Amino acid sequence: MTEAVPSGTETYSKLYLPSTDGMLRLGDEVPNFEANTTHGKIVFHDWLDEKWAILFSHPDDFTPVCTTEIGRMALKYESFKQKGVKVIALSCNDITSHTTWLKDVVAHCDNKIGIDFPMIADPTREIAVRFGMLDPTNKDKFALPLTARSVFIIGPDRKLKLSLTYPASVGRNMDEIERCVDALILSWDKSIATPANWPHNHKEHGMEGWVFLLPTVTKDDADKYFPDHKELEMPSGKPYMRLTPKQ
Repeated sequence: MTEAVPSGTETYSKLYLPSTDGMLRLGDEVPNFEANTTHGKIVFHDWLDEKWAILFSHPDDFTPVCTTEIGRMALKYESFKQKGVKVIALSCNDITSHTTWLKDVVAHCDNKIGIDFPMIADPTREIAVRFGMLDPTNKDKFALPLTARSVFIIGPDRKLKLSLTYPASVGRNMDEIERCVDALILSWDKSIATPANWPHNHKEHGMEGWVFLLPTVTKDDADKYFPDHKELEMPSGKPYMRLTPKQ
């Protein structure tokens, strides 16, 4: 890709200034840490290994919504692995709690899954604090805050590309998380952005799954690098609704 056609993810990430208040923001390098996991001790940046990765937290072991979330992620894990995406979970429980509870998770899925990704034990909450995961409205029996249902999608450069936070009362949709990963990987080295409901967008125009060209792409570059792109006419007359087949 030429300099005249910057990649989508990198174009927007350069707009984010580094955090000065300790809060993790899009474009920030994620914190490094050492942790005990169900797969042994890790150093997080080493574990990332310059790969795409998902770090997601759940409030507590032995709870119903969390049981279904870990189960659904286990069912998705092979798909993520094939895309080259690493997965790691976290809560404030200890390793013994994790390993015992995961047997329940497997049983709930009719023993048809394995939990092949590691789960971080963070009973001191040190990691959760650094990532801003704690939910002050949801506390354990000792009145300590539990982790929210947070999702951090991290790029090969160890920078935060996307974050989601759900309350304890709302379970996450793993299909949506996979859609986000697919969109981020697709736009990583291309001058495109994915529309709402992608890849099920613009079917009525005969362009299902097509993606938008970034506003930074000039008309000359659009014609040169995206010769199959089409422009949707708008009442404003402005030529910004430019769609191209997914490459």
